[in-house]
Amino acid sequence: MVTLTAHGLEQLNSMVSTNNRLMDPKNGYLDRSIFSDSDLYQQELEQVFGRCWLFIGHESQVAKPNDFVANYMGEDPILLTRDSKGKLHSFLNMCRHRGNRICRADAGNAPSFMCTYHGWTFATDGKLVGVPGYKEAYFEELDRSQWGLVEAAQISSYKGLVFATWDKQAPSLEDYLGDAAWYLDLVVDRREGGTELLDGVHKWVLAANWKFGADNFGGDDYHFPITHGSVLQVNPNVRFGRINADSNRVTVNSGNGHNILGRYIGNQPANQFFSAYANMAQYYQSTLPETEQRLGAIRARQGNLGIATIFPNFTWHIGPMVRIWQPRGAAKMEVWSYCIVDKKTPEDVRDSMRRNLIRSFGPGGATEHDDMNNWIQCTSTSLSSIERKTPMVITMGLGHETRSELIPGVISANVSETNQRAFYSRWLEMMNAPSWDQITVAPKTK
Repeated sequence: MVTLTAHGLEQLNSMVSTNNRLMDPKNGYLDRSIFSDSDLYQQELEQVFGRCWLFIGHESQVAKPNDFVANYMGEDPILLTRDSKGKLHSFLNMCRHRGNRICRADAGNAPSFMCTYHGWTFATDGKLVGVPGYKEAYFEELDRSQWGLVEAAQISSYKGLVFATWDKQAPSLEDYLGDAAWYLDLVVDRREGGTELLDGVHKWVLAANWKFGADNFGGDDYHFPITHGSVLQVNPNVRFGRINADSNRVTVNSGNGHNILGRYIGNQPANQFFSAYANMAQYYQSTLPETEQRLGAIRARQGNLGIATIFPNFTWHIGPMVRIWQPRGAAKMEVWSYCIVDKKTPEDVRDSMRRNLIRSFGPGGATEHDDMNNWIQCTSTSLSSIERKTPMVITMGLGHETRSELIPGVISANVSETNQRAFYSRWLEMMNAPSWDQITVAPKTK
């Protein structure tokens, strides 16, 4: 949790005055410095990543007692563990003695973690269980109960996806997700038994601000016919048309900074829209009755509403993928990309899903390279003293938003930058508010 002293509040009030000049939500203008300013980035780590719910893993990664997996919350390295009694925890990967990492493995199973500097040892529930020289050097005066691992203020799971927050005042995960959960179910609740992540994670670094990835996947359908024009020419299975008045595109701001991108696709399985392999399409078709029974026809058949960003940096794509945009500096990020599948998915279909993800959104994927090039260039313009003086414009669709009785959220038909305005408005709100008491939490309607 971020605690502000009287001096800190004075500094924050000064920053609020400055921050309000960074964005004009009403007219849709952004100051490019939000993508490169190092002081803003440090404030962002505290005000955004220090208080929001952040995705840290999937329960399938820590299925057994004493399983663990390493991740980050902002730039803070953490360990997601399942202790010997089966309870989930999220701890700083930091020894309480001198701050050394207690674990250097990406994942595994172990009853404890020993710091390689002085040998302090911690159990998977965070307790300090071993101190060399406890009698001889500390004279049994060290209160080991006070020096366990630093734990996240809250941890919670949504249908297998595990999130944590450093702020004990943050709303519950269910309230934080709000209506976005209705859309997320298309990924995690299609079939009985839930989902799991395939082994492994793709990780790569690029010289771009993390917000570009989050805002692109949360609602930028305007770029696809241009940025990915070559993909459209070589892959006839990708069905995207040109922008026109009859377009079936839709963007949805579901509240709390969460955004969804989709299309109405008619009476066919929603996930089949991105099926590059025949057995994938067959799988979605054969499981459609079960999905429709669980989620209803709008999500199961008619609405490809499965590309989205949960504020600030968690993305899903019915490709099938979940992803984290890890901040690594004002003008640098690390992408972590996982393949998520129904637990009941047959082995041959799992392999096709893995290949489908790699060919499109892997570090060498066709569409991924297109996107990365754009984000790198957009970040570089925010570094220039002259270029950064020109504001970014996100006015598309301003004043043409609507709502629907079928799906929750603020909707913009065709293409729009409604979701970008919502994303950066939430960012500004988080950057300005001293506590969760002054942050809007949209009520869940679905």
